[in-house]
Amino acid sequence: MLFTGRLTANAEVKAVKGDKQVINFTVAINQKWKNKAGEKKEKTTFVDCAYWRNSGIAEYLTKGAVVEISGWMEAQGYQSKKDGIRARLICTCDTIKLFSLVAKATDPTDSAEKRAVTAGAGAKDEDDLPF
Repeated sequence: MLFTGRLTANAEVKAVKGDKQVINFTVAINQKWKNKAGEKKEKTTFVDCAYWRNSGIAEYLTKGAVVEISGWMEAQGYQSKKDGIRARLICTCDTIKLFSLVAKATDPTDSAEKRAVTAGAGAKDEDDLPF
C-alpha cells in the first residue's frame, strides 16, 4: 500500500522486548471531490502507523509534516469504553519519505535550524559564482 498524508501529532518512540524500538504515528489522508450536485465534499481517513527499522527518523516525524508511506495494511478491532466495538487501520511501514519538515514548537532553536536548511543554508554566495 502506498499513500501520502500529514502527521496528526509528533511521532512517539516506544521500547519493546529487548532493545527493539517502534515509532508510532498517525497519518491523515484527505480526499476531496464534488458530488453530482456540484457540492464540494471532503473526507479524512486516519491511519495508525508503526515503523520498526530506524528510530532516528522520529525527530523528523512532527505534527503537520507531509509523508509518503509504503507498507502493508491491516484492520484491527478494539473495545472502546463509550462506543463499543470499533475498528482502526494499521500500517506497518516499509519506507517513509518526508516531503516537508515542520519544526517542533517546543524547541525554538530547532525551528531556526530547519528554516536555515530550507532557505538553502550552505549554498555558495553569489559573489563566489564563476560567471
